[in-house]
Amino acid sequence: MPVNWVDIDVGGEPMEAYLTTSGSDEPSPAVIVIQEIWGVNSHIQYVADRLPSQGYVGLAPAMFHRQGRMTMGLHEEFDNAIASMQQCTDAGIVADVQAAVDYLKAQPFVQSDKIGIVGFCFGGRVSYLAACTVSGLSAAVVYYGGGIMNTLGGDGPSPFDQTGNITAPVLGLFGEDDGNPTPADVATIDEALTAAGKTHEFHMYPGCGHGFHCNARSSYRPEAARDAWAKTMAWFDQHLKG
Repeated sequence: MPVNWVDIDVGGEPMEAYLTTSGSDEPSPAVIVIQEIWGVNSHIQYVADRLPSQGYVGLAPAMFHRQGRMTMGLHEEFDNAIASMQQCTDAGIVADVQAAVDYLKAQPFVQSDKIGIVGFCFGGRVSYLAACTVSGLSAAVVYYGGGIMNTLGGDGPSPFDQTGNITAPVLGLFGEDDGNPTPADVATIDEALTAAGKTHEFHMYPGCGHGFHCNARSSYRPEAARDAWAKTMAWFDQHLKG
């Protein structure tokens, strides 16, 4: 499986991204993988590494590139990770994801009309926001995205406020013991999507907290992670291969 680090132009500045492909010249659908607050670390690379065997190109952009080139890893101090996230703005996030989509569309090995996005934690919020604002996405998966009802970097609308603008089917995967988002938060978002007539499915995992999919964290729950990943692949197969 070929792996490359590539630079994607975002407003004249480079954004690093981890790219995985099957090596085939035959165009494939693609999935953008959005990091937790820990950056494009070994776990996010592992997620992207799994995609080519399932028939997808994987691309994991470094969402904290404005704070420096790939300095964040799972064992960095929590306060530093939070600080990097808090320096992000929704405008910057949208620009980054749109640049990632545009990069994939320009690649001959990508089916340009079959691009999805999956995000974890911070990335779950990014995935939801992207479904509302980024053109060219055909499916979105949100793993325990916290802060969907809040704005980053300004007074504009939150991702939740933009629910009516969603254009991609959304799959949500959450832990019942999570504090951000809480089950009540998830219910509120679910109700808003239903009221807006948006295609979506939400699943809540008992006995799981935040980060249950990440095998490098103490919150990892293997059985739930396997089930959630199977649902993720089924969602992408339905909306990107159908």
